[in-house]
Amino acid sequence: MALTKLKIFLEMIKFEHTLFALPYAYMGAFLAAGGVPSFRDFIFITLAMVGARTAAMSLNRIIDRQIDAKNPRTQTRALPQGLLKVSEVYFYTILSLILFFWAAYNLKPLALKLLPLALFVLVIYSYTKRFTWACHLVLGLALSLAPLGSFVGIKGYLPLPAYFLAAGVLFWVAGFDIIYALQDVDFDRAQGLHSIPARFGLEKALNIARGFHFLTIVSFFLAGIGFKLGFFYYFGLTLTAVLLVYEHWLVKPNDLSKVNAAFNNVNIVISLLMFAATTLDLFI
Repeated sequence: MALTKLKIFLEMIKFEHTLFALPYAYMGAFLAAGGVPSFRDFIFITLAMVGARTAAMSLNRIIDRQIDAKNPRTQTRALPQGLLKVSEVYFYTILSLILFFWAAYNLKPLALKLLPLALFVLVIYSYTKRFTWACHLVLGLALSLAPLGSFVGIKGYLPLPAYFLAAGVLFWVAGFDIIYALQDVDFDRAQGLHSIPARFGLEKALNIARGFHFLTIVSFFLAGIGFKLGFFYYFGLTLTAVLLVYEHWLVKPNDLSKVNAAFNNVNIVISLLMFAATTLDLFI
């Protein structure tokens, strides 16, 4: 029974989507260490990421459960269907927060000091679509904490290039979250919820997403300069630019049938590619 509940919970929070942010946390860790981080730092960076992401998604599902119950796209989620109780999800949330705190405690002292700020960003995101169409940028900010957290945890401070790396993640996430939100434009408008597609329409929203993804490449390029990276990094960045163009080619204002392919498949490849390219550049 407990294993069944755990399986439902992991499906509800889309645990596999940890791959969106975890490679950037590792990217930050490798850059902070100038190579392979210590095994101890690597483990606690991983645990911090898993704890933070799981807690954030759990709270999101709790906070949005009434909205999810009304949306045809999300009505089958665990809480609207009654497959999990709210108290059970709170239990998993508390466990995730304990894991997050413990991992931060075992990294540099600044990591624990900044943890409340990180928690604020992770929690406030779930409320932003109730009052601002900039919610996509807040989600991007939340995931951009992954590489910043690695630098804070390993080095205890944030060098300037780390901010460019975080900006790249922020605009990348905001761009693909706009694409994902295209599916809910009618529902959001009917419910008085805010998003860039609901505010500006499908075509303008896609143009804004393209602009954000252009800023993604610019930010990653500046990060490469700041960290003095070389051929492999920029080759990976070039492939990332090609994949982003492909992502936007998949989705059109009059054809949203490939939104999930663009959201899931392409972006997971991008995050893994950027980490792999950075790692190769550091070692070769």
